[in-house]
Order: sequence, then C-alpha cells, then structure tokens
Amino acid sequence: AQLDDSHKVNGELTIGENIGDLGGLSIAYKAYMNSLNGKEPEVIDGYTGAQRLFLSWGQAWRGKGRDEIVIQRLATDPHSPNEFRCNQIVRNLDSFYEAFDVKPGDKLWLEESQRVTIW
Repeated sequence: AQLDDSHKVNGELTIGENIGDLGGLSIAYKAYMNSLNGKEPEVIDGYTGAQRLFLSWGQAWRGKGRDEIVIQRLATDPHSPNEFRCNQIVRNLDSFYEAFDVKPGDKLWLEESQRVTIW
C-alpha cells in the first residue's frame, strides 16, 4: 500500500514490538557472528555473511496490503507496518552500516546520536 502522509505509525502502540524487533535482530546478528568462531564467512553471490543476514531480514518483511487493511492495522495492530519493521530497525544497528557501508546522505542513514541501542 502507498498511503499519503496523513496516515502515521502510532509509536505508543508499536513500541513494545519495535523493541522486540530491534532486540531480536541484534541478538540474531550476535549469534551469527558467534557461530563463525572467528572465521571469515564465505562471500556468496557477491554478498558477505552479514549482508545476507540483513537481506534475509528484509525478505521476511516483504508483503503487500490493501490500503483499507493497512489503515486499519495502523490504528489497531501493535506491530509496525512491514516496511518500518525492516528499515527502521536496521537503521539503528551499527553492524548494518558496516555491512553495507551506509554513509551520510544514503536513504537509510541515521545519525549515530539518534540510533537506539537495546541491551
């Protein structure tokens, strides 16, 4: 769905799940790195292991929704819309910036002082 700017995510409604997503992806990244036992992961199809982890996170949240359903969920669902569950979470992880060499001016750049760290 492509909604106009009059429809917003209710942060008070979604904060618990947003924290869960941020914590979960942070732990998943750390678990992946620990599983490597200090070894460098293989580059597959041009993607590093860290890049593949973040790409799989993005793929998990791919989806489409009818406008009326998305609008209803914005008002009632404690989960942020999929695009936010993907993009707003990774913007807070330094490991994402390192994996994709995200720089100021890039679409997903968030100033370091504005990034949220949980646990």
